[in-house]
Amino acid sequence: MTRTILAAFVVATLLSINCFSQASQPTEDFKPSSLNQPGQEYPQVNSQGYARFRINAPKADSVKVSLGLGGRGGTQLTKGADGYWTGTTEGPMDEGFHYYNVTIDGGKFNDPGAKNYYGSVRWESGIEIPAHDQDFYALKDVPHGNVQQILFPSKSTGTPRRAFVYTPPGYETDKSKKYPVLYLQHGWGEDETAWSNQGHANLIMDNLIAAGKTKPFLIVMTYGMTNEVKWGKIREFKIDPFQTVLTTELIPYVDANFRTLDNRDNRAMAGLSMGGMETHTITLNKPETFGYYALLSGGLYNPDELKDKAKPKLVFISCGSKERPDGVKKSVDELKGAGYNAVSYVSQDTGHEFQTWRRSLHELAPMLFK
Repeated sequence: MTRTILAAFVVATLLSINCFSQASQPTEDFKPSSLNQPGQEYPQVNSQGYARFRINAPKADSVKVSLGLGGRGGTQLTKGADGYWTGTTEGPMDEGFHYYNVTIDGGKFNDPGAKNYYGSVRWESGIEIPAHDQDFYALKDVPHGNVQQILFPSKSTGTPRRAFVYTPPGYETDKSKKYPVLYLQHGWGEDETAWSNQGHANLIMDNLIAAGKTKPFLIVMTYGMTNEVKWGKIREFKIDPFQTVLTTELIPYVDANFRTLDNRDNRAMAGLSMGGMETHTITLNKPETFGYYALLSGGLYNPDELKDKAKPKLVFISCGSKERPDGVKKSVDELKGAGYNAVSYVSQDTGHEFQTWRRSLHELAPMLFK
């Protein structure tokens, strides 16, 4: 992976987040966010996508809510006579999941009213803006798969490492059936919990399988870092050690402990943002290992990179419409012109955020393992 692509990933992560659009005064139909702690009334969201926050800090002089990966985009709260600070975003937010934190007199804290999610290299508060298409990742009365934690040995790092494995409905009942596997990577500042907790990957799969729209397969989600780097120091990340963990340690462990179809044609790799960078590099280095490639807001392929290598069965590239959709479409057009099975997808009215990546997985899954 070149430094240019790595730098482009960092710019996308830090600058392409676009939470707000200007609008008139919000409608007063606010309701608690679906991600609140039990019994907590705030934060709240309304039918237009505005968010309202209320923080108890009677001795504070200043309270601000910062939204988005890295805390970009701020809402200054106003203190009331009861010691509670209240404020509403200046405009509606993009649909879907958003990280946020609270700054009180210069110190950064999480909102005690909201559940926490690992992002921005720390546990952040989360808020969900209901999406018009949220049905595809809703919890429904359909057969459900399982997400289980595994701990696998890593001789290369000298430590045990963790991954989560989604097994589809029916995996436990039909012991004779074997399954393809998607290795799905998170973004910078996140960890192996992200795709299940923030992305609802398991619910997306459950619903697609129940509707007969995708072939059942396993999803493996592991931590994508081997050398810890601080926020803003992504250039210090080294891909080679993680490639070793993934391809020579995790994949053999999964194949030995789960009923997998352990060959290239039944193995895919995909990732969002930094995970796309990892996918790009590893699939080019190990074309004999993966048959399907997918970059979700995570860079591009060009025909010259793929030339003289084992040909992928699918190249899928996606992003939000508030990112760089023209680049995605151009890349896919060039790949198609060179004879590759390539597909582009653009999530409308979203940026570098989980609604883009939820939608991308929903589009990708039915195309895998044909």
